Amino acid sequence: MPHPSKPTAHGLIVTLALALAGCGGLPRNATLYSPHQPEVSHTSLSLDLPASADGLAPAQTRQLAEWFTAMDLRYGDAVTVADPQERKASLAAVADVVAGFGLAQTSPAPIPGGTNSVAPGTLRVIITRAHAHVAHCPDWSGNAASNPRNATSTNYGCATYSNLAAMVANPDDLLHGATATGHTGSMSAEKAIAAWRMAPPTTPGTAKDSSTRQ
Repeated sequence: MPHPSKPTAHGLIVTLALALAGCGGLPRNATLYSPHQPEVSHTSLSLDLPASADGLAPAQTRQLAEWFTAMDLRYGDAVTVADPQERKASLAAVADVVAGFGLAQTSPAPIPGGTNSVAPGTLRVIITRAHAHVAHCPDWSGNAASNPRNATSTNYGCATYSNLAAMVANPDDLLHGATATGHTGSMSAEKAIAAWRMAPPTTPGTAKDSSTRQ
């Protein structure tokens, strides 16, 4: 049998390479469950402040508020206090500053590194922040021209769960769900409206009736 000429052999090699490229990674997920799920990680930030049995001095209170502002303290952050002496006045002072940012303090907290890591006469305020992301997305590894298993795309779920991870207000809710407070948004709105209606006018007798009469 005669050997193929060089141009013919070259054409066969190119055809074979294209065929193999079309049979690249095959998708194998035969379900509608996406393997791309949000992952939650945590970052801790801390600030040590001088404290006494009487609480925090005005300078330290101001420093704590400025630190919270610089760290962009927001919903979803957990604020804890590590105090080896468990001074109630200091914990209350930190709680007051945290409340000014619309959050509730979770205290006390275990001291990372043990009690020796906090200097005597000081306490440590810790911000724990959760982050959510979806690893290995986008995923176009299954780029085969054929799909003999009728499987879902390897990129299936990346858009949905990446958007969920980006939009969730508190990433920890992805781990254990949101904790209900028993108060709905409408209840809070009604309370604010009732307070506004019951409040006396700032300048009695000067308000004008702007209603339309027919």
